[in-house]
Amino acid sequence: MRTYQRWLRDDGGSKADGRKGSRRTAPANKLSDDERRQILAVANSAEFASCPPSQIVPTLVDRGEYLASESTIYRILKAEQQQHHRGRAKKPSKRVVTSHCATEANRLWAWDITWLPTNVRGLYFYWYMVLDVYSRKIVGHEVHVAESAELAALLLRKASLAEGLAGREVVLHSDNGSSMKGATMLATLEKLGIMPSFSRPRVSNDNAYAEALFRTCKYRPNYPSKPFDSVEDARNWTRQFVHWYNHQHKHSGLKFVTPAQRHDGTATEVLRRREQVYEAAKQHRPERWSGTTRNWNLKDEVWLNPEREQPEILKQAA
Repeated sequence: MRTYQRWLRDDGGSKADGRKGSRRTAPANKLSDDERRQILAVANSAEFASCPPSQIVPTLVDRGEYLASESTIYRILKAEQQQHHRGRAKKPSKRVVTSHCATEANRLWAWDITWLPTNVRGLYFYWYMVLDVYSRKIVGHEVHVAESAELAALLLRKASLAEGLAGREVVLHSDNGSSMKGATMLATLEKLGIMPSFSRPRVSNDNAYAEALFRTCKYRPNYPSKPFDSVEDARNWTRQFVHWYNHQHKHSGLKFVTPAQRHDGTATEVLRRREQVYEAAKQHRPERWSGTTRNWNLKDEVWLNPEREQPEILKQAA
């Protein structure tokens, strides 16, 4: 700022760049307008209309002609909005969009299946779990001895009835497993009015909320150190875990309210009371507070795989 003020003072109010150094001039090897038009004419000719510059340049060189390098032709075509897909082949497809936003409960669900160990090596019980992304509440879960789309469809039907989803627009996100894409499962989602969403191929963290919940489960201090003896034992333990997680676990991603409080809306009052306690503590001993009190506000939007925003400079260049 001081430098800018000095420029204004020394130059009599001029806003010109007052930095020292040589002024940039156009390079002597810059292509002329005629040369650019010639390159465009060749690139758009019937012979080279379907060829990239990497093929145009060698063909011309074999004839003893040289117009410009491949990079120069690429740059000219891009400047003229001609650097696009050519030929009969299909354009490269864009990646599948898995970005969703939830602004209230029962708008965006995620589900997955994890294995629970048994006493028989190589055999597992399968824990089906459906999670509300907005509140992080487990809205449906079951343990079975097999993995199938039919069992998953039955669980979704029960969860939909329990949460009263009739007439609501809900997105259900999952990975690309056979149970997730089975015909029975997809038909059930269509009947329930639930829109399916799937992880992108070869992207392991597209279903992060479900994976994080399974990690919370299996790293609990009371997670069994030995395999489950029976499916009933597995069901009893997961039932206890779900009750603890929904109604007792103060979630770090929810300003330390429980998923059930976030799901039913009582979290707003809980956080308001916390703000009052902190404000009263600050009024009692203001010398111990250097700024505002702790922020207990919860965001109204919860994103699943938000798209990365391009930097402003890239947007302008585009």
